[in-house]
Amino acid sequence: MRFAGKTAVVTGSGRRGGLGEAIARRLSAEGAAIVVSDIGASRDAATPDAMIGDTAEMQAIADLLDTPASIFPCDVRDPDQVRALAAHAVSAHGSLDVWVNNAGIGYIMKPLLDVTSDDWRAVIDVNLSGAFYGLQAAAGIMIAAGRGGRIVNIASQAAKSGFAHAQAYTASKHGLVGLARSAAIELGEHGITVNNVCPNHVTTGLGAWQNAHFAELQGVSVEEYLARMAARIPMGRPGLPSDTASAVAFLCSDEAVYITGESMNVSGGEEPH
Repeated sequence: MRFAGKTAVVTGSGRRGGLGEAIARRLSAEGAAIVVSDIGASRDAATPDAMIGDTAEMQAIADLLDTPASIFPCDVRDPDQVRALAAHAVSAHGSLDVWVNNAGIGYIMKPLLDVTSDDWRAVIDVNLSGAFYGLQAAAGIMIAAGRGGRIVNIASQAAKSGFAHAQAYTASKHGLVGLARSAAIELGEHGITVNNVCPNHVTTGLGAWQNAHFAELQGVSVEEYLARMAARIPMGRPGLPSDTASAVAFLCSDEAVYITGESMNVSGGEEPH
């Protein structure tokens, strides 16, 4: 029960089977009160119903948790909503000790010359700016409370390597490396660590869409696409949500008190740097 008496906010945690749900469930299993947050409803073309967590799904996830949990819809592109989410954690659960920036867009994938300015902004606004707003809001509350804290961004293997049809996604995830490094320097004196977790491919709901998308582009079946993927991973399989959740739990624990500014690969050896 490493997180007993602590409160964790996990953005983008409102979809069943997603990384956010796995992270929320792991932190709850170790004692943390949880704020399950997702956008709650489609706001525009960049946030289609099929790719977001709605309020009913958010509540269903909260109901599964072992510890007190609440839900809070939040569009991470809006800093006012992000600050309100951070304030909710304190008002509903008494503190804010862990913040996980998991919300992201990984479903706008196009050839370079087909990417529109709207596509670019949508991905950068959620994946990078949204993480910055979350880090800033959480850090302000943590500094004021004077008890330190843990901030973890869910980056990606795309924070270390480039991928075709993923220009904005790769740029946004690379940006998280610089964000964590810079924030860690300023927040270290307050006992706040800032780190990234960089998973390789995980077949969540979004991951299944990516499997189908890239298999079609390569002219192979999804089964063949996944077999090729597994063949290039030393551990012989893609990642699981639990792999990422375990890394997050470690970085949020007292065992990782002296680790900050890092971008931890969770890739089965596929991404060794």
